[in-house]
Amino acid sequence: MTLMAGCTHQDGASPDTTPTGTPSGYADMKKKVDAAESAAAAADRDARSTADR
Repeated sequence: MTLMAGCTHQDGASPDTTPTGTPSGYADMKKKVDAAESAAAAADRDARSTADR
């Protein structure tokens, strides 16, 4: 699964970033993506086990 996000800055301001260059909110976004991927994997496992019955 790939998550792509883009943003535009109409006022010409640079995006808010941490000193390492990682966008603010990245850790929260990554947690949400990881949770969604985990849920998708669980659904796939469930679908396979249901199909086997």
